[in-house]
Amino acid sequence: MIRFNLVCDAHHEFEAWFSSSNDFDEQSERGLVSCPHCGSGAIEKALMAPSVSTARKKETSTRLAMNKAQSEALDQLRKAVKTIRETSEDVGERFPEEARKIHYGESEERGIIGQAKPDEVKALVEEGVGIAPLPDLPEEKN
Repeated sequence: MIRFNLVCDAHHEFEAWFSSSNDFDEQSERGLVSCPHCGSGAIEKALMAPSVSTARKKETSTRLAMNKAQSEALDQLRKAVKTIRETSEDVGERFPEEARKIHYGESEERGIIGQAKPDEVKALVEEGVGIAPLPDLPEEKN
């Protein structure tokens, strides 16, 4: 996992964890990264000092493992995402079109998952179509 210092176009600074630099880029392109202060989706990586590994830092990092409550919450999130994926129809790139059809009553109401580009997500939200991103969860080994 990598922690990035981020900043939005309104100059709010915050940090977030991603599985890789590419993970941040992909989530940002899909419109899944937003400022927790103002909701802006115009997010950039802020300058960061490099992380230098020392014996003291290694000793401290072993104590930073998730506590029991955090681990249980992550397990519940994993189960919820698994259930959503198993009980939803994957419509792929047709997601924006299918979500609109369901919203406007042109198609049967059902759970769907798929992909949408940031501009498509923005348009759906502006139309009042209820959507939510599914999180990319860390690997089991993390």
